[in-house]
Amino acid sequence: MVADGRPGRLFIVSTPIGNLGDFSFRAVETLQSVALVLAEDTRHSRPLLDRHGVATPMQSYHEHNEAKSTPAIVARLISGDDIALISDAGTPLLSDPGGRLVAAAAAAGVTIVPIPGASALLAALVGCGLPTDRFRFYGFPARKGRERRELFAEIAASPDTSVLYEAPGRVGDTLADLVAAGMGEQQAVVARELTKQFEEFRRGTVAALAAYYADTPARGEVVLLVAGRPNTPLDEQALRALTVTLRETGLLPSAVAAQLVQETGCPRNLAYRLAHEP
Repeated sequence: MVADGRPGRLFIVSTPIGNLGDFSFRAVETLQSVALVLAEDTRHSRPLLDRHGVATPMQSYHEHNEAKSTPAIVARLISGDDIALISDAGTPLLSDPGGRLVAAAAAAGVTIVPIPGASALLAALVGCGLPTDRFRFYGFPARKGRERRELFAEIAASPDTSVLYEAPGRVGDTLADLVAAGMGEQQAVVARELTKQFEEFRRGTVAALAAYYADTPARGEVVLLVAGRPNTPLDEQALRALTVTLRETGLLPSAVAAQLVQETGCPRNLAYRLAHEP
């Protein structure tokens, strides 16, 4: 226990996603000062830390051991040790392990300190040219099945920019599935190799990008961004017909209204009125 009896702090430290110059002075100082650095793959992160003179002991913390490791780590934090969490690249918790630890530490009264830095999600957003005032981040999509279909249906209905991570070898298939979900004419961007020498933002419709990547496999880490559903004039008769169809499935009026909003983006008051019409 530290002298004042307070628990240690958990630092969430961002690391470079490619360009090593994106490692902040604060991040280095933090990693030098803590008692332990948690890393997805210590073999991957050790060269980065060595480059910056960080000799702090490291421990592996990844999706396969986080459930077992978290209680002991929280115990160390409570006893007074400062601990830092890093991922292989970028900001931890964004499609990376760490959520379980942060939740457990917060529940135990431990102070959580984010050390901002590189993030593929944010780098792709600010460089894509699509609207960024509102966006939805989905991480890596399921590879197949109902979960994948439901995700793409949600993206197709969304008025906001959607952001996905995808393995380079699956970019063409994912774009093709987005076309099949009705998004062929929406604007999209494939951002790859962010911050690296061959950084690229390829822009076009989902259909055009699907055609390109069907013949030209992507290389490097990829972020896929899709513009939100375009605003179209509301056709109340069409909405009323959809309302009737939804009612016939046995949905209650409240559920019908919610479905109308989700599928069409119509105002909630209009959806409520249609759902309750006799």
